[in-house]
Amino acid sequence: MADKVLTANRLSDGVSVWLDAVGNWVESLQDAFVARHAEAVAALETAGTAAFRDNKVVDVNVIDIEEIDGVLHPLRLRERIRAKGPTIDYAPGYEGLTGPLRAA
Repeated sequence: MADKVLTANRLSDGVSVWLDAVGNWVESLQDAFVARHAEAVAALETAGTAAFRDNKVVDVNVIDIEEIDGVLHPLRLRERIRAKGPTIDYAPGYEGLTGPLRAA
């Protein structure tokens, strides 16, 4: 079984997030909790279902990753792109991943 992490998009702003070891949604794949056995994967799935139900995240998925020299790498191209951030610039005036849109 490949190692796995739980990913989603935060409902408030659409940013890609990963579940960490204490149940927080974090913006860096490197901070994600890594499930290395079936019971841990089941726990991730349960946490993802609850977060979706509570309107915290959408598009919840358990994904395969590999760890190379202590760095986590998604196996699928889609997830590699999501982990690196958007492929285009944000709209002008956007203050960052967690900042509000400014009026022009």
